[in-house]
Amino acid sequence: MKIRKGDTVQVIAGKDKGKRGTIEQCSPTASRVAVSGISIVTKHQKATSQSSQGGRIQRESLISISNVMMVCPKCDKPTRIRTSFLEDRKKVRVCAKCQETIE
Repeated sequence: MKIRKGDTVQVIAGKDKGKRGTIEQCSPTASRVAVSGISIVTKHQKATSQSSQGGRIQRESLISISNVMMVCPKCDKPTRIRTSFLEDRKKVRVCAKCQETIE
């Protein structure tokens, strides 16, 4: 996965198309991410003796990584991410539009 926790992404497909948010959770094995404020679902939770009363809880669900695109911090546009190597053999992420390193 070329995007990581804390990156700003824009949704490019689905009911929340066009919205931006930061990645809160990554699941590389399932190729899914949780984005803050995106794909809100309502879960009905039963009351238990240990926790508080039951009710409807809203939370973010995981969405496919193919439905989000990283936003470059410099050019502020959704872009693809390329990898490049520096002189000291360090691998870095690079914006495909403005060729600026992302870290």
